[in-house]
Amino acid sequence: MTTPLIFIDGDQGTTGLQIHQRLRHRADLQLLRLDPRYRKDPQHRAEAINACDIAILCLPDDAAREAVASIHNPAVRVIDASSAHRTHAEWTYGFAEMGAAQSSAIAAAKRVSNPGCYPTGAIGLLRPLVQAGLVPADYPISINAVSGYSGKGRAGVDEYEGENAVAAPAFQLYGLGLTHKHVPEIAGHTGLVHRPLFVPAYGAFRQGIVLTIPLQLHLLAPGMTGAQLQACLADHYAGQRHVQVLPLADSKALTHLDPQGMNGTDDLRLMVFEHGQQVLLAAVFDNLGKGAAGAAVQNLDLMIKRRR
Repeated sequence: MTTPLIFIDGDQGTTGLQIHQRLRHRADLQLLRLDPRYRKDPQHRAEAINACDIAILCLPDDAAREAVASIHNPAVRVIDASSAHRTHAEWTYGFAEMGAAQSSAIAAAKRVSNPGCYPTGAIGLLRPLVQAGLVPADYPISINAVSGYSGKGRAGVDEYEGENAVAAPAFQLYGLGLTHKHVPEIAGHTGLVHRPLFVPAYGAFRQGIVLTIPLQLHLLAPGMTGAQLQACLADHYAGQRHVQVLPLADSKALTHLDPQGMNGTDDLRLMVFEHGQQVLLAAVFDNLGKGAAGAAVQNLDLMIKRRR
């Protein structure tokens, strides 16, 4: 078997740098790198994409679409870390634990769209519950999330850590137009029939995410409990290396959630909190790990048939 040749288009951005760091010392693959002079040259980039076995696109959406359009070699496979193709019917969604057949679909795919960071948490919590009929597909879902400022990409890191850095705001809501680009992705891959209300925020820390979804039990099936919701999640993710579902007793013992609690890992931690007729679903993960680079490498490993 030949060593697969991997090209990271956009390896100087936040996600691209992380992916490169994870792959650069691996002996089971080879990285194709452009001379720095040609990183923004369309012709050289197109040549590199068409010369590789798998291209990982870490680009803005329009640039990702242009990169895909430049592919004429039918053997080239793609992992797109942008949001350009996450709801595209001809692309395989790169959330390996989303369903029983998803990892196999990724392994066989020619085109894989890497999930967004916030959608990873939202879909991870909601999809199993909606599919099992425990949360109605027409439930009025609200999602609140706070991410480290690296969620802004290279610009966010430079703004608060660069040569002319300023102090990061302690807490900053955004997406107040309620049209965040992740909303169609979340709705499409959870099976919701209505757009969820999504309110994102940045905190004064580099990376990490806490995402929460409140539920009112009286709007669910009669007799529904937090224990049933937790059991559904635990059953869905049983045996999955990169998704942890805390037991109810462990969640109940928590007094706070640290968005940086899973930093440095590629894992998604899911929790269910219950009091009376109210339930809070929660996810904690690294937006640069399971929310970006970690997921991309996980998908790459599936595509080159390497078990993680």
